[in-house]
Amino acid sequence: MPEAFIDPASVAVVGASADQAKWGHWLAVGALKGKERRDVWLVNRSGSELLGEPTYRSVSELPGTPDLLVLCVPAGHVRTVVAEALERGTRAFLAITAGVDDQDELAALLTQHGARMLGPNSLGMYDASTDLQLAWGHFTPGRLAIVSQSGQLGSEIANLGARQGLGVSRFYSVGNQLDLNAADLLEGLVDDPQTNAVAVYLESFADGARLVRALRALRAAGKPTLLLTTGASEGSKRLAQSHTGSMTSTLDVVDAACRAAGALRVATPSDLVATARYLDAADLPQGRRIAVVSDSGGQGGIAADVAASLGLVTPVFSDELQAQLARLLPTGAALANPVDLAGAGEADLEVYAAITELLAGSGEVDAVLLTGYLGCYGEDTPSIADDELAVVDRLGKLSEASHVPLVVHSMSDSSPAVDRMWEHHIPAYEGVELALGALARAAELAQAPGRDLAVADAAPMPRVPGYWQARHQLLDLGVRLPEARLINERTDLAEALAALRTPLVLKAGWLEHKSEHGGIRIGVRSLAEAEAAYDDMVGRLGPGDYVLEEQDTRDGVVEMLIGGRVDRDFGPTVTVGLGGVQAELWRDVHLELAPVDRETATAMVARLRAKALLDGWRGAPAVDTDALVDMVVSVSQIVAGSPAISDLEINPVRVAPGGALAVDALVLPLADGGA
Repeated sequence: MPEAFIDPASVAVVGASADQAKWGHWLAVGALKGKERRDVWLVNRSGSELLGEPTYRSVSELPGTPDLLVLCVPAGHVRTVVAEALERGTRAFLAITAGVDDQDELAALLTQHGARMLGPNSLGMYDASTDLQLAWGHFTPGRLAIVSQSGQLGSEIANLGARQGLGVSRFYSVGNQLDLNAADLLEGLVDDPQTNAVAVYLESFADGARLVRALRALRAAGKPTLLLTTGASEGSKRLAQSHTGSMTSTLDVVDAACRAAGALRVATPSDLVATARYLDAADLPQGRRIAVVSDSGGQGGIAADVAASLGLVTPVFSDELQAQLARLLPTGAALANPVDLAGAGEADLEVYAAITELLAGSGEVDAVLLTGYLGCYGEDTPSIADDELAVVDRLGKLSEASHVPLVVHSMSDSSPAVDRMWEHHIPAYEGVELALGALARAAELAQAPGRDLAVADAAPMPRVPGYWQARHQLLDLGVRLPEARLINERTDLAEALAALRTPLVLKAGWLEHKSEHGGIRIGVRSLAEAEAAYDDMVGRLGPGDYVLEEQDTRDGVVEMLIGGRVDRDFGPTVTVGLGGVQAELWRDVHLELAPVDRETATAMVARLRAKALLDGWRGAPAVDTDALVDMVVSVSQIVAGSPAISDLEINPVRVAPGGALAVDALVLPLADGGA
């Protein structure tokens, strides 16, 4: 990241204006805030004084060479001004102007001179630590960096955060990403000591692999990223020839990229800010078990319901822990989880702290939620305000000493006690859904610290069409398949039948979806049946590579699918899910970036609804899930190490107690020039 976009020695604003309704005014005002740190020059065609500062009619009149030049001029003038500045030696540009034509020529001009540009169509940039503000509006200094493809949405995040006490370390509106892109800016944040979390909004993910590396570097530096994007609708899905492609969406791939990078996708700016506030204050929980403590049974019950909807767990406390709680609470108080204080808090505010300390030290939960009236006592009854603050201080000491985070839902959003909670790094929210939502997202971040995507040295699969060729490659790479023979002529059937164990399956090997086209016949037991099936298929489908294969007749089989696919932006992916002819009906799949290790593949399988079938459903035997996991790992390595293919799908994978068997496969070559 060029230093000129962080702490330039000099800034020139071209298009500075006295009109407060124009961008040029806000850029000039912002630039002048840093004039004690750097030279600031304003360029205006009139040459008249502006904001108490002299102006210059053109870049050529400036008293020096700008380290960073800000463009807020009509689109048709951008190239001329850039060329003039390049001749003077400027090598960094911020382009606010939208609608710039001939951007390819502009990019070439910048490259020719070794210059960099943020924009065009940027809403500006801000750095709290260097007094650099070149954007519309006002910024509150803080520790959240914002990188946004939509400048206005980035501003919304900054404004929401400011209203809730969360400030900004750096702000970048990437605009059209003519030169500098989101990955450049994210890489530049890794070593920024002022940033402890990053907010990103992107609509496109070109060079997604580099983005993942940048996000992973941020996470490794202790700066988790929260990502906003679009694409949740059915209309955002990309058409694909494989079941794998048709059952996964753009957001599935983005979520997989986030898990691999140790980042987290959130749904709304409000969710992002609530989570960023949590990250600014508290440790990540080490699991999803929470204790709910309430001074109202109703609020405790609602909190438990909300927690469950977010994937958090309220475990029943051990008998020993319940007995310890009973010694602190009135008879009849709920002890199992949620805990209802049953009036004990009103009688003695210290009970809030005593109960929380007990639960945080129990080893039975990963976080504690206090929900209800705490935070309102001193606000409503000033005579006990100091007592409430003393309790908050005691909770603050616990928060500092314990790795079990404490989160508060208070009926007050701005009392002195709530403010004190934040001072003690205790996240406190006015809505229980905000508190638990932030906690759940923090738990999700904790469970996805990022992982290595290095590709193992595996033999790549060549560009080969058809099932028969795919079989040989899969067998060489350790994937188990039934015995089979290639059938090119009717006369091949007798020899094949003599070598194979019946019953058999006849397949039209070149078809992508065999069942849909009548390209598969099962239960073939004799030469006459094989010849009849072959004659029928050739009559309907024409000649080609047919495959006669032993039919899997094992009991207790669960049909699954495994797919490898090259995403246009993020590269190789792997998918596992419920397979067979109804795969697209149930859409029970999980996707990750490839390659995956056994731990990741095991977690993929565990997330499926079909896991209940694999474990044995209604008395059925459990199948060999380890064999399925091994095959997921193998497919992920194949697709990650095979630049010539775009899709590899095995469907179905028949998983039985005795192992996993691939009984059909589809390989699609990568089209020249892209996926």
